[in-house]
Amino acid sequence: MAALDRELPLVVNLEGFTYMRQDQKGMLLGIYEIDHDHWMMDGAPWEYGFELQQEDPDRIENELALSFQRYPVLQKTGIKTWVNGAFTFSPDGNPLVGPVRGKPGYWCACAVMAGFLQGGGVGKSLAEWIIHGEPEADVFGMDVARYGDFAENKQYIKETTGQFYSRRFVMTYPNQQLPAGRPLRMAPAHSDMTAAGARWGASFGLEQPLYFAPSPDFEETPTLKRSNAFTIVGAECKAVREAAGLLDISAFSRFEVTGAGAEAWLDRIMASRLPGPGRARLAPMLGADGRLKGDLTIFNWGDGTWWIMGSYYLREWHMRWFDDHMDPDVDVRDISDATVGFSVSGPNSLKVLERLTDGPVGDLPFMGCGTFDIGLYRCKVGRLSVTGELGYEIHCKAAEHIGLRKIPREAGADLGLREVGFNALLSLRLEKSFGIWSAEFTQGYTPGQTGMDRWIAWDKGDFIGRDAALAERDGGGPAQVIVTLEIDAEDADASEFEPVWKDGQRVGFVTSGGYGHTVGKSLALAMVNRDAATEGTALTTHIVGVERPARVIAPSPYDPSGKAMRS
Repeated sequence: MAALDRELPLVVNLEGFTYMRQDQKGMLLGIYEIDHDHWMMDGAPWEYGFELQQEDPDRIENELALSFQRYPVLQKTGIKTWVNGAFTFSPDGNPLVGPVRGKPGYWCACAVMAGFLQGGGVGKSLAEWIIHGEPEADVFGMDVARYGDFAENKQYIKETTGQFYSRRFVMTYPNQQLPAGRPLRMAPAHSDMTAAGARWGASFGLEQPLYFAPSPDFEETPTLKRSNAFTIVGAECKAVREAAGLLDISAFSRFEVTGAGAEAWLDRIMASRLPGPGRARLAPMLGADGRLKGDLTIFNWGDGTWWIMGSYYLREWHMRWFDDHMDPDVDVRDISDATVGFSVSGPNSLKVLERLTDGPVGDLPFMGCGTFDIGLYRCKVGRLSVTGELGYEIHCKAAEHIGLRKIPREAGADLGLREVGFNALLSLRLEKSFGIWSAEFTQGYTPGQTGMDRWIAWDKGDFIGRDAALAERDGGGPAQVIVTLEIDAEDADASEFEPVWKDGQRVGFVTSGGYGHTVGKSLALAMVNRDAATEGTALTTHIVGVERPARVIAPSPYDPSGKAMRS
């Protein structure tokens, strides 16, 4: 840049990288234009290599003008070379790598946008995957299984890749919802919930309610700090803790497992003991290396039918895993689109349900499940809750979703029932120190690190990952573990990946965080070194650029005995 006081040749780089010889003097100007232009939406020709395209200065006129304003010397500089080539993008900009479900032996490594930067890591991970069965690192962010067949739609691809490209250097806030490719999938009661004020996020193409706004003109402000929806979420949390909350749980995955070998197959792929008839159980699923493959819930409906429930956005990923470990006398069906539902949780949740059924729903034990007539609908009901309160999950056919939503709202109106979204759920689960997938649980972590080892049935027969999990348990345990932090925050809370410090040394990082509206504290879960995991240990973390005091506290700052959930 020191040579900019002289007239220099300028290389304009529209889409790619250009390097000048060391003895050359000049400037490289790279542009990601807003007025982008998609190319070869049906696929590039097989003979296509690195050929450049005709430059189109009109398309980047605004960006060029801005560059000339920022560096006035460029106004006197001639353009020596135009470089206009194609980039390859996926909907979120990350590569598409890994084995393709349903095509044995078929692997892909596509959409590697920044080949010089990403190629080495992509190649390393892919080689490990093919040779050893698993890559060394958690690569879900570039796993082709993070998308389903909905992402094969050309309009979806065009909207999402265009949005990513035009926002390449634009700040996206944690609470900001981007519009491309949305709404795509919607639960049947989507329109009714929208009319009731629902504001939406998206998971694996499905819209899910984040919170319910008080007025049609309410708009949440994108921010790194607590937003103007903070008090709305707080009110929804209060309703769940003091009365009852109704949550659309369509955005949970559901797999139906049947067949003569279903029980034996589940016992082999799950590390936990299986539930008895009419019961449910939390079940970690491990890879051969002992790392997590899922934090799942198993339902035994007592008629030879089992359900596996988990994170909706892992549907394709989990089905690939099931397919790769399938037995011939087992059938696994993804019923996530056909079966939807609602949860009712809070101290008044049983009272609401008892008004809707003459079945003995009150006799369901904690983690019990059964079939009940809820109003006009025959539903599968499980007594469990991620909120830490007495709660029930009600599962119905997709065609019954609209009607099922109406009846608990009417039955619970005088009991304080309020419709709530997933932002409230995230706050409530932090107060219970409940982890979630992609934050506290990932395929890069082990059961011992995350506390999921308490669900492992060590004394049962062989299961996938048993030897590796035993080696961790008997070898002194993991070097890092998940802890709960209380943070002295003011107008912003931890979210994820903030560094955690002890005496000036980094000892870990935040896996997820937020505000506990019931306990009135800023909370976080964090992965820290074992010597920093003792209750009462003084730590610090940076939140939006400010170092904040933090301390390790006992798990479950709300109702640590679990009395509310089991009452």
